[in-house]
Amino acid sequence: MPEIPIKVQLSTLPENPGVYQFYDDDEKILYVGKAKNLKKRVSSYFTKNHEYGKTRVLVKKIRSVKHIVVPTESDALLLENNLIKKYRPRYNVLLKDDKSYPWICIKNERFPRIFPTRRFIKDGSEYYGPYTSMKTVRTLLDLIKSVYPLRTCNYDLSHEKIAAGKYKRCLEYHLGNCKGPCEDLQSIDEYDRQIADIREIIKGNFKSSLHYFKRQMKSLAAETRYEEAQRIKDKIEVLENYQVKSTIVNPKINNVDVFSIISDETFAYINFLQLSHGSIVRSHTMEIKKKLNETDVNLLELAIVEIRQRFGSLSKELYVPFPIVVAPELKVTIPKLGDKKRILDLSERNAKFFRQERFKQVKITDPDRHANRIMAQMKIDLRLSEEPRHIECFDNSNIQGSNPVAACVVFRNGKPVKKEYRHFNIKTVEGPDDFASMEEVVFRRYKRLLNEGRSLPQLIVIDGGKGQLSSALKSLELLGLRGKIAIIGIAKRLEEIYFPDDSIPLYLDKKSESLKIIQQLRNEAHRFGITFHRNKRSKAAINSELESIEGIGEKTVQELLQLFKSVKRIKEASIDDLAQAIGMARAKKIFETFH
Repeated sequence: MPEIPIKVQLSTLPENPGVYQFYDDDEKILYVGKAKNLKKRVSSYFTKNHEYGKTRVLVKKIRSVKHIVVPTESDALLLENNLIKKYRPRYNVLLKDDKSYPWICIKNERFPRIFPTRRFIKDGSEYYGPYTSMKTVRTLLDLIKSVYPLRTCNYDLSHEKIAAGKYKRCLEYHLGNCKGPCEDLQSIDEYDRQIADIREIIKGNFKSSLHYFKRQMKSLAAETRYEEAQRIKDKIEVLENYQVKSTIVNPKINNVDVFSIISDETFAYINFLQLSHGSIVRSHTMEIKKKLNETDVNLLELAIVEIRQRFGSLSKELYVPFPIVVAPELKVTIPKLGDKKRILDLSERNAKFFRQERFKQVKITDPDRHANRIMAQMKIDLRLSEEPRHIECFDNSNIQGSNPVAACVVFRNGKPVKKEYRHFNIKTVEGPDDFASMEEVVFRRYKRLLNEGRSLPQLIVIDGGKGQLSSALKSLELLGLRGKIAIIGIAKRLEEIYFPDDSIPLYLDKKSESLKIIQQLRNEAHRFGITFHRNKRSKAAINSELESIEGIGEKTVQELLQLFKSVKRIKEASIDDLAQAIGMARAKKIFETFH
C-alpha cells in the first residue's frame, strides 16, 4: 500500500476528543498524546515553529498518524495514560508502574490474618495500599497489634476442625497476643468486629474503635473490674496518640486526594497526599522526566491518573493548584485559603523537599546530569541562545587608586577551572578608572583568544552595573564579537542583572541556582583579584622601603631580594654579608639605615 502523505492524513482527522499516535518509517510508535480536538492538536505539530529542539526532531521523524476517538477529554486522558504505559514511546514522559510497593493484606479466610506483603494476589483477600515504605506499614501494624489480639498462625480454622479439637493454643495465646480462636475461645463475631474496626483504622478513621473501647471501659469500671478497665484505657491512649500525630488538618476533610507539582527545564515532581478523616494516610512523590517541554497542566493530569490507578484511590474530590481535566465524577477544588490551602501548601513543600534531595543525590551520583540541568536552567533564566557551558567573569581591583589590576575567572559546566584563571596588570589607564580598565582587560583577553584560535565563552559576566557593561561591550565591538558572545553585568547592591541595550535589570529569585552560579563567579573573581592586588601592593611596599634609601636603586633591591628572599632577612644581615652581595659602600648605607 503506498504511503499516504502527512498532509492528507491531517486533512481527514476528526474534530473530536481522542488520542493520537505518531509512527516512524519502521512503524515504531514515537509519541502518544491526547486532544480535545484531534484535527487542531495534531495539525499544530506541522504548522508551528517549535522552539524546543526535541519537538523539531520528533516532527521530522513522523511518517504516519493513528488516532482513537473517545467520548470526552477525560476519557482521552485515561486512554493516553494506559497507552504510554503499554508502549513506552521514546518521546513521552516515563511512567513507571512499580509493583514492589508494600501492602497490608487482610486474608480471605475464617479468622483473617493481617500481615504486610509485596505480592498482590487476586484470591479474594483485601489489600490496603500500596504504601511508599515498609516502615509505614510496620508502624501501622504495630499499632493494630498493640490494640487488638489477632492470630498469626496459618492454620485452617474451619468450624469442623476447631470442633474436632485439631489445634492447641500456642505461646502467642499465653503472651496475651491472641485469644485462642483455634480452640474456640474467641467467637467469630467478636473477631470479625475487630477486623471491621481495623479496616477503619487503616483508612484513617479511629472513631469507631474509640467509641467501642470507651463504652467497654465504662462498663468494666461500673462492674469494679478496674484492672481490665485500665488495660482498655491504655489502648484508648495508644489510639488517641496515634490519631493526634497523624491528624494535621481539619478532621472534617475526608476522602480527599491532594496533588501539587514543582518543575524545571528537564524534570517535574508531583506530590500526592491522601487524606482520610483529617489524617494523611499516604504520601508519595513521583519524578517525571520531560521529553518535549510538556506543560505543568499536562504533566499533572497524566500523573493524577497514574498515581490514582497505582494506589487504587477511590477519593471523589481532588485539591490541585490550578484547573485540570479529570473524570467528570471527580470534584476538583483549587483552594485559596484556610485548611484546604494549608494542606495544598504542605503537598507543594513535600514536592520541593523531594526535588532538593534528588538534586543532592544526583550531584553525587550523576554529576553530568546535575551540570546539564543547571546549564539548561541558566539558558532559560538568562535568555541565552545556547547553554553557557564556558563562562568567564571579570573584576577590577584598585584600592585607593594604587596598583590597578583585574582578574578573569573561568567556569566550565558550572564549576571553576582554576588553571585557566588570569591576572591583568592595567597598562594603558592612568589613575583609578574602572570603566577604562574593564575596556582594556576585556579587549586584551579576547584579542589573545582570537589570535591563538582558542574557544570563546558562551557567556561573559561583568562585575558591575551598566557602566562597566558598556565598557566591556566597546571592546567586543572593536573585536567584532558583539552579538556572538552573550554578556551580562551584575550589580552588587540588589544583585541586579543587566543586559546590553536594556535599562531595566533582571531580578532572579534569591534561591535560583542560576543566580548562585553568577554570584559564585563574581565572588571568585573578586577573591582572585584582591589576592593579586594585595601581593602586588605588598611587593611595592617592600621595594619602596629599600628604594627610599639614598643611593639604592631598583636593581640593587632585586639583587638583595634574590639572595636574602625577604626584607626581614636583609635587615638582620651583617654588614659583611651585605657587602659580599652589593659592595661595602652600598652595604654600609643599608646597614646604617636599619641599625
